[in-house]
Parts: sequence; C-alpha cells; structure tokens
Amino acid sequence: MMICQADHVRKNIAGNEVLHDISFSILEHEKVALVGPNGSGKTTLFQLIAQADSLDNGVIAIKKGTSIGYLRQLPEGSGRLAREVLMDAFSESTAIGKKMSLLEKAMADAGEQQLGRLLAEYARLQDQFQKSGGYDMDYKMNQVARGLWITDLLERPFDSLSGGERTKIGLAQQLLIEPDLLLLDEPTNHLDIPALEWLEQFINQYRGTILLVSHDRFFLDRTVSKVLEIDEGDMNIYHGNYSYYVHEKQERLLQEFAAYEDQQKKIKKMKEAIKRLKEWANQAKPPNAAMHRRAKSMEKALARIERLKRPKLETDKMGLSFAASTRTGTQVLSCKDLSVAFNGRILFEHVHLAVRYKDRVAIAGPNGAGKTTFLNTVLGKRMPTSGEVRRGTNLNIGLLSQHVFEQTGERERRVIDVFREHARLTEDEARRELAKFMFYGADVFRKISSLSGGERVRVRLADLMMKKINVLVLDEPTNHLDIESREVLEEAISRFSGTVIAVSHDRYFIAKCFNQIYWLQNGRLKRIDHFSVD
Repeated sequence: MMICQADHVRKNIAGNEVLHDISFSILEHEKVALVGPNGSGKTTLFQLIAQADSLDNGVIAIKKGTSIGYLRQLPEGSGRLAREVLMDAFSESTAIGKKMSLLEKAMADAGEQQLGRLLAEYARLQDQFQKSGGYDMDYKMNQVARGLWITDLLERPFDSLSGGERTKIGLAQQLLIEPDLLLLDEPTNHLDIPALEWLEQFINQYRGTILLVSHDRFFLDRTVSKVLEIDEGDMNIYHGNYSYYVHEKQERLLQEFAAYEDQQKKIKKMKEAIKRLKEWANQAKPPNAAMHRRAKSMEKALARIERLKRPKLETDKMGLSFAASTRTGTQVLSCKDLSVAFNGRILFEHVHLAVRYKDRVAIAGPNGAGKTTFLNTVLGKRMPTSGEVRRGTNLNIGLLSQHVFEQTGERERRVIDVFREHARLTEDEARRELAKFMFYGADVFRKISSLSGGERVRVRLADLMMKKINVLVLDEPTNHLDIESREVLEEAISRFSGTVIAVSHDRYFIAKCFNQIYWLQNGRLKRIDHFSVD
C-alpha cells in the first residue's frame, strides 16, 4: 500500500526552480534512497514531505494517520540531560506511568468501596502501559545507545553536546519513536564503523518505511532496495540498491545519448531535404509550387518534433590531481613500541608500524580510540608517552585535517585569499584553479564561514594540490564530500605517485584506495583484511 505519493511537484527557491515536475511513490515498509549532487534539492524535498515547507505546485499525499519522523528536526535540550531528551520518544508510556503512580498512592489510602474501582482502572492503565512499550523503555533506549555508541553521552546536558553528538542523540530519538515514515538526512555523518554496521541492521529490521539521504555507498548498498535520483530538477527511479542504480544510470544515459544522436541525424537530414526542395523549386521555370508545398509540409513536421535534451554523461566534478615532488626514501615513517596517554588514560600502547614509499595505509576504529592522536604523534605534532617515531628523509607532507578552518581568524578570510596564501598565482590564475573545485564567479570571494562542510574540504584539497608533496595524510577526508567528490578524490589518490596515510570511517573509500588496513581499538593497533567492495 502507498504511504507517500508525489505528483508534479514544483518548488522555486529565490527564483531558482529546484524541483521541476517531480513525481514518485513510496510503498509501506520500503527502504528508499534519495540521491543527487549537493544542491540538487534533496533536503528541500524532505522538508516538503515533512510539511516543514510549502509546495509551489503539485501535490504530496501522505497516507492518513501516518506518523513522520525527520532527523534534521533536532530535539530541544532546554537544560535537560541527553537521557531525558531520549525519553521524549516514550511520552505516551511516560504519561501512563505517571497516572499509574498516582493510582498506587491513592490505592494505599483507599477504602474497600474505592479500592475495587481503583484496581480496575489500574489494570486498564497497566494494559495500556504494556501495549505502548512502557516495560521495554529502558531496554530499547540502552540498546540504541549501545548501538550508536552514545552511552557515555546520556548523563551529559544535551545543550553541552557538540553538533555531531546532538545529531547522534536526534537519530537515536527518531529510532526510538519508530514513526511510520522516517526521513533520515545524512544519518551516517559522525558515525564510526561499528555504529554504521549496527544502524544498517536496525534499518533492515525496521518495520516502518524509510527515505534516506547518504553519501556512504556501502551503507546504501546494504540498506535500500529503491533509489530516487534528482537530476537537474527532474526525477529518475531505479528499483535496486546503489550499485544497481550506478549501473542502470550509465545504461540509461548511453541509450538516451544514442537516441539524441539519432534524432540529431534525422533533423539534419530533414533540414537538408527542405533546403534542396526549396532550391529545386526556385530553379524550376516557372518555380515549382508543389515542391514549395512539400518543403513547407516538411518544415511543419520538423517543428512538431519534440526535441530530446542532450544527456549530460558527466556531472561537474572537482579537477583534483596531487603533484608529487621528489620522491622520499624507501622508509617513510616507522614507530616502535609507541604508547600515548592522555589525562591518565592510555589511548594506545606498544604500537609497531612501518610505512614505506608508495604504501597506501588506512587506520580505522571506533570514535575515541585515538586515531587522530596517533596521526599527530607519528607526524611529530605530539610527543609519545614512550616508544619512538622515526621519519624518513626528504618528506614533504601534506595534511588534510578533519577540523578544517577551526580558527575564528581563518573563518573570516575569503576563499581566494586562503588559496593564494600558498599558491603563487595572480588573481585570474587563482580563479581558474578554484573553478576546478567548483568555485565559480563570485564564489571565490565568499568568506570561509559561509561555506558548507564539503566546500571547506574542497578549499583545503585545492590548497594541497598546489603544494609539491610526496606524503599525503588525510584525517576523515570524505566526511562532508558528496559521492561525486569522493570518487574524484579516490581517482586522485590512485594516480598519486607518493605515499598515502589516512584515517577514515568510509568503508568504500578504504576498500577502494588502501592495501594496508589497520584497526585501532582498546589501545591496540592490528592489521585486518580489506573491506570488500560489493
């Protein structure tokens, strides 16, 4: 049965038609992905479905009585603990529980005549409490908290949490509410690999309907069976997972391009025939009226042809390529019996690792395991508690930190000024280079503070591209990048002639680019097998 149906939906924002004649349907219990480049209108469509914004034209019909949950609508803290925020998911059970508590007190003081009536009312409330899941509240909350690795956040004030931590609490709350239609906008952001794997299982077992946006290709492959693609304001529908969508989209584009080429040939032939007929008609003595009529008829037929739009086989992508300088020595980095403690807590100990020229080394593990600290230690930004780190000769290291532009002074600078700091280019040359990273026209004069997370990463990648580096160190490089930008980064890494070390939770990125994968957890670093690309 249909739970959501959109017919001929249109939406303009600031005079720009973001959604053009969108139509689709979602069935009950389906798990559906919404994909498209950044700025294509995915979040706009979510807001329309959640009735947080109004349509310009068309209709979005939701099955009567359907409850909708929307992750982007984060809960309010108002001085409460994170645990209390999660308890909002059980508001019905909590209200019944309070009534039961009042009845228990009343029964303790009631006479025989009142007791029977109170017991009957208590039994009725107890039945409602059970049906609403009241007896499972603590179990469910602890299960979700453990799965998303947020147990240590529950006793902290919600208002004191970071943006990423609040998003995790918001996700947990929506999973506990279990609405009939759950809209998840980037639920995989800020989740480590164990939490991602748990969320995949949760979604696959979820009894309701889910529409989600994510740039995690592994996650999409393992959770959805239908893909809605927004492409230049229009929608294409694919019945399969993400890998199926990628294959079928390529096939569709090739077919559309072949049809476009055939039509262009037909149009060209018709124009040539019309031209010849007119020439022959005019050359005849007297001019041939029949040929003129035939040419006129062909012109009308040509005007009636519905012109096919030329398919865009390639979307706009970054022009990223890392230029290596002179090569390093064979031994790039090594650590022996390395240990680091912070505030009395051992992050890792007795770590041994050797990175050689042209190695591709990835480090994964749960949040808080010390992965970034490990990177900073081997790069010499932090002193080890014990052990030693050796760095090879002739190293030109380029670092992409996950915390880009954190300083207030940096955030108030313009894109072009940040880029030209290390690139000795004229303003025109700098603008041409930044255009390769999709900063066009006045975009280059925007302040860093106005950029999205993905745009900030693109500025840093542009900066790295201009440096002559032979060791590339990446800390969560794909966090804010869309799928197209991730693919460009993967291709640039494959072409890079130097050494690459990365920390990442992106399983597809790791499997695609790295031949040495290490797992850091509970203070131990161990080598593991590849994540397989499905």
